Amino acid sequence: MIRFRLKELLANKEYQDGRVITLSEVSAGTGIHRATLSKIANERGYNTGTDNLDRLCAFFSCEIQELVQYVPNGTNEEK
Repeated sequence: MIRFRLKELLANKEYQDGRVITLSEVSAGTGIHRATLSKIANERGYNTGTDNLDRLCAFFSCEIQELVQYVPNGTNEEK
């Protein structure tokens, strides 16, 4: 299963910037609809396009492996 680490990236950016960063702000900065961002952050197994991954990597100035993680089925990481 593919796991998105959007919440972790948000928390790291909030810590670095010293302020709260909302999904609405990420939406404005990436052009990704807020509802899509919410699904990426909260729905296990959500499927999104590579264009969204590209935009999120640009927004967070990160590599793809910082945003996406492969979790084998049946592991504790899945929960």
